[in-house]
Amino acid sequence: MSAGHDTHGHHDHHHDEHGHQDIGYHATLGGYVVGFLLSVVLTAIPFWLVMGKVLPDGLTGPVILGFAAVQMVVHMIYFLHMNAKVEGGWSMLALVFTAAIVVILLAGSIWVMYHMNANMMPVDPQTMRHMP
Repeated sequence: MSAGHDTHGHHDHHHDEHGHQDIGYHATLGGYVVGFLLSVVLTAIPFWLVMGKVLPDGLTGPVILGFAAVQMVVHMIYFLHMNAKVEGGWSMLALVFTAAIVVILLAGSIWVMYHMNANMMPVDPQTMRHMP
């Protein structure tokens, strides 16, 4: 009976070790500091680009969107602790699926709005003067 007890106790201990190995990421103060500093820099640079009018108007928007995308990745890595190892990769798979849905929704919305605008009936200026 004592041999069965030892086997059962060892099995429980092995299960606990497996749970600790599955975490995939250990948060540290240094990691939070690096994430915070990167976030500050990735906020300050676009602020400076806009306030200093450093880039031409047509280029400022896309550059700021690029900085925003990089900052989202920094937040996911340093503050949400997302990587391919956490939860066996399921959280990363959920993130990729969510990003794909958002891109499809945004692209579809922009496509619909563009085509609605392009296909509107022309408005006669004479008619517009008589409208309230």
